[in-house]
Amino acid sequence: MTSDSLRSVTVERTGPGVFTATNSRGDTLTFSTGDAAGFTPVELLLAAIGGCSAADVDVATTRHTEPAVFSLDVSGHKVKDEGGGNVLTDLAVAFTVAFPEGETGDRARAILPRAVKTSHDRLCTVSRTVEAGSPVRTTVVDAG
Repeated sequence: MTSDSLRSVTVERTGPGVFTATNSRGDTLTFSTGDAAGFTPVELLLAAIGGCSAADVDVATTRHTEPAVFSLDVSGHKVKDEGGGNVLTDLAVAFTVAFPEGETGDRARAILPRAVKTSHDRLCTVSRTVEAGSPVRTTVVDAG
């Protein structure tokens, strides 16, 4: 793997149950454990799945026309697995998309199913990684 393939964020605790993620470009996103305002990590995972696929489908369809409606509902059930650990099951992404009437809208409508399938099967790094079940290695670094 090359260094240009590496993606990373830094997550810092900024208060009780509140954390801020910072990417390599300096952008930040605050989230919480659910006791405070903001998205939870599970909600961020759902948003990442939807956002990744939405971006893929948006690129493909907006070559033809701008959508009149473009939204996704992403859901999953948080349950305990056989070992008693938390896991999301029954993950689902439902696109609601409408294009204007006319030739360009017809072209965008025609490619929409293929764009959704291509995102799921090949392009969306997030959902493909979740489905592949990539291991997550954790370590503890002594802060001094």
